[in-house]
Amino acid sequence: MTTFEKLVIPETLAAGPGPGNTDPRVLEAFASSGVADHMQADVLRGMKEIKLMLREMFGTENVYTYAIAGTGWCGLDAMQNAILPGDTVVAFNNGTFSGIDCQTIRMKASTPEDLAANPLMPEPANVHVIDVPHGTSVSGEMVEAALAEHKPMWAFMSHWETGSGRINDLRGFNDACAKHGSMGLIDAVSSLGIEDFSIDDFPAVVGWASCPQKGVLGLPLTYAPVSFTDAYIDLVKKRGCYSYVHHPILAARHWAIVDGQDVEAPGYHQTHSCYAIASFHEALRLSLEYGRAQKAKDYAFHESILSDAISAMGCKVTSNMTSLVVCNLPDALAGREKELVQGCRAEGFCIWPTLSEPVQVRVGILNQLSEAAITEIVSKFADAMIKMGANHIDKAAVLAQIKARFADAA
Repeated sequence: MTTFEKLVIPETLAAGPGPGNTDPRVLEAFASSGVADHMQADVLRGMKEIKLMLREMFGTENVYTYAIAGTGWCGLDAMQNAILPGDTVVAFNNGTFSGIDCQTIRMKASTPEDLAANPLMPEPANVHVIDVPHGTSVSGEMVEAALAEHKPMWAFMSHWETGSGRINDLRGFNDACAKHGSMGLIDAVSSLGIEDFSIDDFPAVVGWASCPQKGVLGLPLTYAPVSFTDAYIDLVKKRGCYSYVHHPILAARHWAIVDGQDVEAPGYHQTHSCYAIASFHEALRLSLEYGRAQKAKDYAFHESILSDAISAMGCKVTSNMTSLVVCNLPDALAGREKELVQGCRAEGFCIWPTLSEPVQVRVGILNQLSEAAITEIVSKFADAMIKMGANHIDKAAVLAQIKARFADAA
């Protein structure tokens, strides 16, 4: 039998699009949780309070607001499970992750014949994917034109696309869905807990899905927040879906949501971890203590300082998200983006390249809202560029610029 050495994972600076560095309070809640089964009274109290906190996080009165056990993809899968073979869908792709969402939608809307023709990347005629150029946001005008042409049952868009660092037009998307009678679905993986918005302000969007490791910062064990309107749930009740674990109605029963109401006793659906409940509960408490509006304001402020510092080093910023900077390197380093990222990661400074063409560099600030954190990120980024030959960088001047920005805001 092969014997492996004990795995020891070092502490790193997570400065990419996600996951973010987990708050010590969340880790403490995880580590200090006692051993308990998934139906123990305190675990059930935690689940009850989690769904109430999620409603506040989402800004909604949707009863069907709860969390799917697993990563963000699990929440997205649950939301997209309402799409059945043959349904007409318009989906917008402007980056890696909305592209994967579009692939998922193609699979769910495919007939058996569509899947047989291309099992991994089916192309059903009833799904219309609108490819938006990399580095460009989905605009309300784009959504209006596509829905007017195709008149789909469903419309899908990512709110914030971390693959390219772009914020897409949620208001325009909602209004186009309302005008053309389409049921909107939104990937809010990168926006929930960072942008200050309330989903009830967008009534034509009937399904929302997010993740635990970006704005919510609910690692180490994960839950993916979801929220569904009555119209969405009524459709699933009428038609069903091809899932059990990620069934939007059945999964809700374990959160004591039955027939559109909160009830006292939950129904069994799957085994939940007491450690996950404790840590996710604490992550939501942290977010709500911070305040949605203040958190959004602080992200915008810190991102602007990071963006200006990266620009001062000769990079071209192409993103408009407030938790992530996506940039092109200076001409002298063009084409060496992956090399720079690999060098940074080897030093425990975990930034990311884009995962689709063109290759760019992504530097994020999840849970890094302080002068010390921004200074450290910029300092390490400058060192990496200088090591690769970017001799034009005046690191001292860039760091002085950061210090002055924080001093002016004090």
